[in-house]
Amino acid sequence: MRPAPTILHLDMDAFYASAEQAAKPSLRGKPVVVGGLGMRGVVATASYEARRLGVHSAMPMAQARRLAPNAAYLVPRFSLYRTVSEQVMELLGRLSPLVEPLSLDEAFVDLEAGGVADDSASARALGVQLRTVIRAVTGLSGSVGLAGSKMLAKIASEEAKPDGLMLIEPGTERELLAPKPVRILPGVGPATGDHLRRAGMTVVQDLAEAGEAELVRLLGKAHGVALHRMAQGFDDRPVVAERDAKSVSVEDTFDVDLHDRVRVRTEVERLADRCVGRLRDAGRSGRTVVLKVRRYDFSTLTRSETLRGPTDDPGVVREAAARLLEAVDTTGGVRLLGVGVTGLADFTQEDLFAQAAEAEQAEVAAAAEPVTADPVAAAEAAAPAGTTPLSGRRWAAGHDVRHEVHGHGWVQGSGVGRVTVRFEEPWTAPGRVRTFRVDDPELRPADPLPLVRDPVDYSSWPASFPKSLSGADGPEGADEAESSP
Repeated sequence: MRPAPTILHLDMDAFYASAEQAAKPSLRGKPVVVGGLGMRGVVATASYEARRLGVHSAMPMAQARRLAPNAAYLVPRFSLYRTVSEQVMELLGRLSPLVEPLSLDEAFVDLEAGGVADDSASARALGVQLRTVIRAVTGLSGSVGLAGSKMLAKIASEEAKPDGLMLIEPGTERELLAPKPVRILPGVGPATGDHLRRAGMTVVQDLAEAGEAELVRLLGKAHGVALHRMAQGFDDRPVVAERDAKSVSVEDTFDVDLHDRVRVRTEVERLADRCVGRLRDAGRSGRTVVLKVRRYDFSTLTRSETLRGPTDDPGVVREAAARLLEAVDTTGGVRLLGVGVTGLADFTQEDLFAQAAEAEQAEVAAAAEPVTADPVAAAEAAAPAGTTPLSGRRWAAGHDVRHEVHGHGWVQGSGVGRVTVRFEEPWTAPGRVRTFRVDDPELRPADPLPLVRDPVDYSSWPASFPKSLSGADGPEGADEAESSP
């Protein structure tokens, strides 16, 4: 434990849903649910308006629709979320060389290592300023927790939500934790929580009073010792700058079970390509290809094949995944498929001749591209690589589009050969809604717009930053809380 609250935990508020509300003026203040929209989809994030109706993360989408039938249901736009995440992480990196990202919207920061805070007053001032700067740069809000350990900093940010700041003074940890439910501690999930409840332990104080020996008896040595220490507020885990991924994987759950073996193989090859795309984005390669198959009866099978060397070649991963599929019985139907790569490395050992042949084939195909006067075909040819032909394009709810006449908008819904679009931008008033044919050649997928039209220049932050954004003169303290046992 540190003598000063110099570990900061930032958690963006309802990140995906808040980003969608910031991008779409017509959805601000309304319930928004982001996730898979199929029959088997699940909620990734719900706005606070939707949460008040009972919708929460990991809930089946069908249940969410029953609870909030009038909410906006959108497919995730990870390109936008990654862009905003990079902006936030870059701000955190200005505070300290020790930033530990946990996800796109969450991270720990060691303020002491950055030399920007060494006591409660300086840590609080920096937390206030950080929240203001994040809003100025991204248009979104984040909650900040400050404490002498990672565990307590994360607990503090949860207590501060939404859009708040909480600082836990070192020395007050045990008194603050005592009345909290045991599930607040890291590593206490539903099963462990039920086990402790049956033993008569429902709040953290019960764990501290039970003693280490009793918790070891109930949970085993490693878990019991760790939980007893945490119940007393002890957590010495350092902020780690790099969290090295051990694998990269993608998976899809299908609305209707797949029975056609050819279709199953096609989906596996598509997933292999997506997996390699993520692998390359991370600048990595991998040695072992893993196939995951969940069958109609919910039984899940995994198969793996270790290659001679690390690879990031889509052809190699596709072929390996296809070989693994041959060893799996898909009779009865498949509801989920996944492809992953483990044994990651920073280099590849590829057949250079195979790569050269692949490039040559691509050049030959490009040179043989026929010239056409058909406007739809011409528009398809001019579209970015990887886009779907107009005749078969699927318009995902919430995704960006651009119309030659009406400009930038987003898909409200599609079906029966039509797509409905609302034309608005993050900095405009709620826009008008128009409907088009799904194959309208003037309507194209588009990249997300930035959420802030004129973001603040933060190049000098935190050494120097405009006083109007520092929180010193505003009502920033109104939504802050500090532990006061």
